[in-house]
Amino acid sequence: MNKLFFFWGELKSTFWFIPVLMIVIAIGMALGFLYWDNHLEIKQDGIAAFLFVGSSDSARIILSTISGAMITVAGTVFSITLVALTLASSQFGPRLIRNFMYDRINQVVLGSYISTYIYCLIVLNTITGEDQTGYIPALSILVALIAALANIILLIVFIHHIAVSIQAGKVTSGITKTLFKNIQTLYPEKLGVESEEEQEVKEALVKSNFKFSTTMSVHENGYLQYVDHDSLVKVVSQLNSLFEIHHRPGSYIVKGEALGMFYTDHLLNDPVIKKIQSNFIMGESRTLQQDTEHSIHQMVEIASRALSPGINDPYTTIACIDNLTSIMSYLSSVRLPSKYRYDKNERLVIIAETLTFEGMLDAAFNQIRQFSKNSPAVVIRLMEALVTIDRLATSNRHKKALKKHAEMVLNMAENSFSEPNDLKDLKERSRLISGL
Repeated sequence: MNKLFFFWGELKSTFWFIPVLMIVIAIGMALGFLYWDNHLEIKQDGIAAFLFVGSSDSARIILSTISGAMITVAGTVFSITLVALTLASSQFGPRLIRNFMYDRINQVVLGSYISTYIYCLIVLNTITGEDQTGYIPALSILVALIAALANIILLIVFIHHIAVSIQAGKVTSGITKTLFKNIQTLYPEKLGVESEEEQEVKEALVKSNFKFSTTMSVHENGYLQYVDHDSLVKVVSQLNSLFEIHHRPGSYIVKGEALGMFYTDHLLNDPVIKKIQSNFIMGESRTLQQDTEHSIHQMVEIASRALSPGINDPYTTIACIDNLTSIMSYLSSVRLPSKYRYDKNERLVIIAETLTFEGMLDAAFNQIRQFSKNSPAVVIRLMEALVTIDRLATSNRHKKALKKHAEMVLNMAENSFSEPNDLKDLKERSRLISGL
């Protein structure tokens, strides 16, 4: 079931799914309203005379005009989208293109114009005769007019949305919102109750109780996109075995490389191995559903490109640091999941490769520190970010990692800052770090 949710999430994120779905709905609406036109008698009097078309020629002209305008504007919308993607790729990096393709408004706008075009063609095809003597689907034509009016409003909304969506602040805040949503889903506080020291002792004892250990490898190159942990726990529990996973979602695995190690009391046959491998989904690119680090890398890429000599935009980098600060502050105050998974009988069945606070901190700030040595404003902001996270952190282990990063920032600044006052300001802020 979890794999179905994964595929459904990926399907909704494609650029074509929403437009195709809207086209199908438009075809259904056209057939439905034509059916009602066949069973309703619309009198051309009173206000109805202003709402409903009274002649076949007028109906053809209206539908032809709407359909022609819709397909023309659809081409314009597509061109604007491509321009926005080109600008986003050059300014923020090619990996951010997927975020713009996943934008629901872009999908809805393109789907709306194409589906209106299809709707008008279907209705237009049913008009027969001349003037008032032929068949006139008046209700269907009224719906087409309403759709045309809605699409005009939608075009204004689309242009505004495109202008806003390529701004750096909007991009970084969008990544942050997506990342927060994934973090709060993947990292509930109830996981990982026992300490790592207690678990490591138990892990060694459990492994020693099994007779056989079997390496499970992958049969294709690619990124590990998704692991169905619930199904995997169930399968491994039924086999009364232990499975140690060597990779986490987001890792690139080469064909033939070990995916994990299986500990059993009997040798595994091919059907069982294939059943276990079916719980791992490989792909050509990284996804956001279980790969928390991917969103952080996107933010870091924006910050790094902003620091390049060709762009030289420290304010965008500072905005990225601010967003990363909020993310890492949240992670510093929650209990990250343990790498140990148990079945319903409280028996250890899965040892997973998981993200740690230290690893996330490295991913968030290492590259920014390395690229910012010639920008004191960015370095000082980076130290302020570490101070903020340290103030909210509750674990001594987390504070130790933050102290290490603060020391690296200080060492880099001492070797690169040419202005003594800048270095003085940095050191004043670094004193707020615990133990520094």
